[in-house]
Formats: sequence, structure tokens, C-alpha cells
Amino acid sequence: MLHLPYSSLDRDRPLIKIPFNIFVIGMLLLPVIGLILSLFISIVYHFEDANYTHCHVANYLPSISAAISRVPELYIWRFCIGLHSAPRFLLAATYFGFYRGRFVANLPELLLSWLAFLCNLAENCALLLLTYVASTEIYTVHKAGFLTFIVSSQLYMLITCRLWYVIKSHYVNKEVNSTSFDAVRFSIRFANDRTRFPCQELNSYRWKVRLLLFNLSCCVAAAYFFRRHNKHCETGVYTLFALFEYLVVFSNMAFHTTSILDFGKKSVMVAVLPEDKRY
Repeated sequence: MLHLPYSSLDRDRPLIKIPFNIFVIGMLLLPVIGLILSLFISIVYHFEDANYTHCHVANYLPSISAAISRVPELYIWRFCIGLHSAPRFLLAATYFGFYRGRFVANLPELLLSWLAFLCNLAENCALLLLTYVASTEIYTVHKAGFLTFIVSSQLYMLITCRLWYVIKSHYVNKEVNSTSFDAVRFSIRFANDRTRFPCQELNSYRWKVRLLLFNLSCCVAAAYFFRRHNKHCETGVYTLFALFEYLVVFSNMAFHTTSILDFGKKSVMVAVLPEDKRY
């Protein structure tokens, strides 16, 4: 059978086109499912080991580090985060392009956009570090990854809320350019969208602020119970630390889910660049 070469029309069509809301939901379900499975297996099959601390007191929930440091939880979590990480870098680049389009004439916000991008990259890299270096392998490296994740994620959320406060206050309708690579283009296509109202951005901003405040509150509570456990070795206090640690992680995931409010009607595309075109 004779295989004819692709026509220019076929070649210009996207190889993959995924609605942005489906893309984000799938991306964030991976760590949610991985964490829930790891916690379930740890509690059911590794309860004593996962809840052991130097205080030798009763605890009822394992910390995330303890839950993902044993087999098979370790492999489940690494598999889910491995699949989750690449789209997260794409999302970071997408937001950076979006902010550059919005704040092209505003130097302070443009600098904050760069800082938000760097914090987002640091958060993703720290997540990979604490995932692939378990606390039972090299504790100091795992701890450094965890602390970097917490600090960079909260800085990112804080800066993002500031940028969206500016967007809410000064509504500008801009089109964001695609992100392209040499041979294959991964892009978020932003068509001219003149029917989009400021109330959508206001809703996104409000949810971001709520989740930021909730995340900070849970982080403070987790730090308090962790310190109290180490100082007084009280029964069940480490369980409260673990519970608030879960809420910190889940609220972080929920914060990133607000990107659906920002780009929900857009699509993620994978397309081959035509050879006879130059960009």
C-alpha cells in the first residue's frame, strides 16, 4: 500500500488537543490519588512503623514523609509525582507567559512575575527532590527538599495573589503567546476572548486568597504541633501535626486548581511545526 506524505493541512493540525480543565484535573489527581493510596497502605499494613517516633508515644496518623518512605508506597508516590511533574512545569511557563502579556508595561509586576515563575520552578523541583530522596535514605536532603517546597510554594501563592489583585484592579484583556519548542510545540492557545468579564478574574482572585490564608494557617498549626511533639512527647500530638500537614498539601493542590478559573475555556495542544515555516 502506498503511503502518501502528509498534506500541509494535516501537518498543521494539532497531534493532541486537551481541554485545559481536563488537563489540570488529571494533573492534580495524580498526587491526590498517590497520597491517599500511600496513606491508606501505611495505616493498614505499616501502622506501627509509619507512626513510630523518637518519643515512643501513641500516634494514629503517619506524616507524609513516613507514609511515602516504604514499599510499595514509595513506588506509588514516585510514579504519580513523575507523571505529575512535567505538566506542572508547563503550567508554570503558561502562567509566566500570561503575566508577561498582562504586565508588559508594568516593571514591578513584571519582576514579580519572574519571581513567581522562579518560585514555581523551585516548588516543583523541591517536590521531585523530596519524592525521589526518601526520609529513610538521606534524611537531610529529604528535609531540605521539604522545607524548600513549603517556603517556595507559599511565596508563590503570596506573589500570585498580589499579581491577581493588580489584575482585578486594572482589567486588561491581552492575548498570551504560545510556548514553543524546536520540533514539537506544547502550547496553551489563547484565542481572542472579548466576552470574558472581570467577575471571572475576581472569583479566581478570591479563591486564591482564601486558599492562601487556609494554607498559611495549616502550616502554622503543623509547625506548632511538630515543635510541641518534639518538646513534650505528648500522646496524639504528632497525629495533629500529620493532619495539618495533609491539609497544607491538599490546599496547595487546590490553589493550583484555580488555574481552571483562569484558563478553563482554553486547550493544551501538541503540534508539529511545519518544516517550511520559520519562527
